[in-house]
Amino acid sequence: MNTPSRIYHLTNTLRAKLKQPLGELVTDSQNEIGKYLLNYIKKNNPLKVFVVGDVATANILKYGICADIYIVDNKVMRKPILPVPLKTESEIYIKNPPGTITPEAWKAIQDATKETKVTKIVVEGEEDLLVLPMIMNAPINAIVVYGQPHKGIVMVRITKEKKQEIKSILKAMTL
Repeated sequence: MNTPSRIYHLTNTLRAKLKQPLGELVTDSQNEIGKYLLNYIKKNNPLKVFVVGDVATANILKYGICADIYIVDNKVMRKPILPVPLKTESEIYIKNPPGTITPEAWKAIQDATKETKVTKIVVEGEEDLLVLPMIMNAPINAIVVYGQPHKGIVMVRITKEKKQEIKSILKAMTL
């Protein structure tokens, strides 16, 4: 999918739909979530691992899981936090207001997925919806991990079918 030239806006109808996990919800204790992800990665050897969100990033790092791309906004539940300490080879800073996906954010994700460098994308605004362009730009057989507030972590296996599902969500957003 090409970089959009206009901003995607979240609708009220989609807001409710997107509160449901886009993949497999892992709800055990933090310790169990880390073990589950480690076992999944060892067993399935995903092509790449991408993480969206500060809490999800902190959690996977705690268990020694290294991702290819991290997207953070240095906030949890819209409250500022200290940045998660990450060792990356590249950092990209973008603006993405709450409830939107900007062309700038989409392009940063698109470019980062083509790189071999471990990349951190730091968002001024909100990173929640950026899981959608991450899924669209991730290669087949990669995984995208993001946090589900008050529930756990969601792991999305990238397939052609998953990309089609996300494409239909994007079509339902207002431009």
